[in-house]
Amino acid sequence: MTASPMIIYTLTDEAPALATASFLPIVRTFAAPAGIDVATSDISVASRILGEFPEFLTEQQRVSDNLAELGRLTLLPDTNIIKLPNVSASVAQLKVAIKELQDKGYKVPDYPDSPKSDEEKALRARYTKCVGSAVNPVLREGNSDRRAPLAVKNFARKHPHSMAEWSQASRSHVSHMHHGDFYHGEKSITLDRARDVKMELITKSGKTVVLKPKVSLQDREVIDSMFMSKKALLAFYEQQIEDAYKTGVMFSLHVKATMMKVSHPIVFGHCVKIFYRDAFEKHGALFEELGVNVNNGMVDLYNKIASLPQSKQDEIKSDLHACHAHRPELAMVDSAKGITNVRSPNDIMVDASMPARIRNGGKMWVADGRLK
Repeated sequence: MTASPMIIYTLTDEAPALATASFLPIVRTFAAPAGIDVATSDISVASRILGEFPEFLTEQQRVSDNLAELGRLTLLPDTNIIKLPNVSASVAQLKVAIKELQDKGYKVPDYPDSPKSDEEKALRARYTKCVGSAVNPVLREGNSDRRAPLAVKNFARKHPHSMAEWSQASRSHVSHMHHGDFYHGEKSITLDRARDVKMELITKSGKTVVLKPKVSLQDREVIDSMFMSKKALLAFYEQQIEDAYKTGVMFSLHVKATMMKVSHPIVFGHCVKIFYRDAFEKHGALFEELGVNVNNGMVDLYNKIASLPQSKQDEIKSDLHACHAHRPELAMVDSAKGITNVRSPNDIMVDASMPARIRNGGKMWVADGRLK
């Protein structure tokens, strides 16, 4: 090798930055005697935004597109990247980051909620590269190894997570769809030869919409399709919410909305509308006029109605609160701040939230700060 070996350590957002401050010096100290350089690469949400829109910035404000560069490096056999957990930034978080950057003098464009012109559609497409779910596909394009070293496994076995007691009388349970979901509607085939296929949507009226005119597939490649029934999903939500209300069990929703970024925010949004159905039926036309997108959670609704006269805001909030009279208690992400389980789709990530519920003895927090 002509160049000295290097490990690239990614800099991300929030809590991982605290770990980096203590862990990165250890990594560098450990690697130095072996002649290994440990460099850093900033792939935080703010950095990804600035790297995507250099033409809107001054020369001094511009930063390199680190994620794109790391994507290129993953295809090289001698690349080593330590990827820290990144914030699974939803559109709501992305817009907050954009506003913060704009307030600090970075003239990045606004995120177009409802793009109409080709320019707005292009901006939105570029911003999709900046959300949290855009990171992993890029960095895992190469030879990604997520296995835990034996020493880490042995430590975990010796020092397991604390486990709260599960009451014999606990009614905590997990419900999932048994029909009409993606699993139920999935079909796949293994091709007998290389061929080109096209993707079409045939609507109820019989109209054919070409989604992709040509996809080239290889011999023995697997092609897979799936769909979810909206009707079955809404019926499932209504049934489970009603069951939780009647049995006194708290209701919580656990999805992967920030990673399965096409389908799961929609799944999340339907739950919000079912839970607050009466309010959405009463104010649906106004919400549509305001551009409320419940796929981004209740936080998007509250942000959009903030432009209305105070009396109208109070009426809407009163109608939303009235829904709780015949709905089960909602699980809380942060009881002290009043943040519920359906406030934002990225507040609950099933990978982390379900193990936490199990370790808490099948309980979650309610509004008054108790575990239930």
